[in-house]
Amino acid sequence: MTDIVHVENLVKRYDDLIALDHFNLNIAPGEIFGLLGPNGSGKTTSINCILQLLAYDKGTIELFGEPMTPARYDLKRRIGVVPQQVAVFDELTVRENIDYFCSLYVNDRKRRRALVDEAIDFVGLGDFAKFRPGKLSGGLARRLNIACGIAHKPELIFFDEPTVAVDPQSRNAILEGICRLRDEGATVVYTSHYMEEVEQICSRIMIMDGGRVLAQGTNDELKRMIQMGEKIVIEVGEVPSAALGAVASLPHVLDLSATAGQLTFSCEASPHNLTDILDALRSHDVPLGRIYSEPPTLNDVFLEITGRELRD
Repeated sequence: MTDIVHVENLVKRYDDLIALDHFNLNIAPGEIFGLLGPNGSGKTTSINCILQLLAYDKGTIELFGEPMTPARYDLKRRIGVVPQQVAVFDELTVRENIDYFCSLYVNDRKRRRALVDEAIDFVGLGDFAKFRPGKLSGGLARRLNIACGIAHKPELIFFDEPTVAVDPQSRNAILEGICRLRDEGATVVYTSHYMEEVEQICSRIMIMDGGRVLAQGTNDELKRMIQMGEKIVIEVGEVPSAALGAVASLPHVLDLSATAGQLTFSCEASPHNLTDILDALRSHDVPLGRIYSEPPTLNDVFLEITGRELRD
């Protein structure tokens, strides 16, 4: 099966700065592909190069199995882009905005009218079709942004942080909508600072930094790449220093964080982590409260692989 996106050895320089360092990317049809990286990691640069909005120094880019160039308007018509910033016209209504952006790809007015109606229904803006963007809440404005990017039924859609600063209800509606687009045959490239969103909807995930790919795979595959296999949180009373030393020195404990009333352990995968920790604490008469144990999150993966938080 031909990849929808194929990028090979992409290099982009800004004077002495290497923004993309032999960057490679392959996305199969029907995927929701998550692209993660701290600010300045090369995410936006890679997308702009793929879309031919930015010239690059070296590399190969193919979309839908064909070479992508600035003049390949036939390929560009098959692509949708939903930018991070809401990019609509304040002077136009919701319907007029969607119709305008759809008209860039679809000339036939009758067909375009049906596509606009479908896009409005898809994002749940039927009651707001005659509103201007300034009258919409932040979440509804984000939905309008999405409708403008997908009304022409693109096969490949780039979503750049589509849920920034929206309410939980709108966030859920947006994520459900992206999954419906996938179910209807679209391939999605998704960037976000919200790890739980990426874990929830992405079939594969790439972590990049410094213009290079650090790791990629499914959510479970990425979690198996790191040393940490379990996080344990225990509510405690007063903990003597001898008890802290005893639990910190246990064989599978990688890290221990002690705050007022709580101990947080990062551990290697082992079936006896919890019992070993509890035995050590009880041997020092530490009062115990509630106990939580959970597998590593995508945020743990990102922190261990890159050495920093996503928003750094």
